[in-house]
Amino acid sequence: MTYFTKALTLAAAATGIAAAPVAAPAGWEIDASHTTVGFTVKHFFTPVEGQFSDFSIDLQYDDQNVSASSVSATIEVASVDTNNERRDNHLLSADFFEAEVHPSITFESTSVRDAGDGNFVATGNLTIKGVTRQVEMPINLLGIQDIPAEMQEMLGGAKRVASFEGALSIDRGDFGVGTGNWAATVVVGGTVDIAIAVEAHLR
Repeated sequence: MTYFTKALTLAAAATGIAAAPVAAPAGWEIDASHTTVGFTVKHFFTPVEGQFSDFSIDLQYDDQNVSASSVSATIEVASVDTNNERRDNHLLSADFFEAEVHPSITFESTSVRDAGDGNFVATGNLTIKGVTRQVEMPINLLGIQDIPAEMQEMLGGAKRVASFEGALSIDRGDFGVGTGNWAATVVVGGTVDIAIAVEAHLR
């Protein structure tokens, strides 16, 4: 219990008024089958898309007070898929992600800012290949609604559903990814566009 909370409780007791509990933001369960973690990077001039299929996301979302929300994610590098096995294996090597030494990519929000009209910005620490940088990820709430009672059992007991899209661009060189030879820095573009689409359920 923080000093402020203790003081509030004592003050309420002294005046005979019960202190109202502060509601925590709701923990949403990610629907992995309708969630994607993707990226796009150029090979010379051609955009090449890829995704990670193994990830976990912890979403605490408060639609009444967005600033109380938080998000964290862990992505398993070995699950990278660019629809080319040779390229995927190269990405796992020391030339790029060095997956045996750095098996995960993580993001941990430090704050969430309401930008209005269903938009907000998650500021946090992105760690790739052992390097941590602060980034800002704009996020758009695509929709949120209650699930009719007759459909809840079919959806595993979920009572509400929400969908989000997040996107940001990073310089992979900032994280030491693919900087070891000319092919990695000339043939492959330095800017990586990350796009995340999340569907989440609240029980």
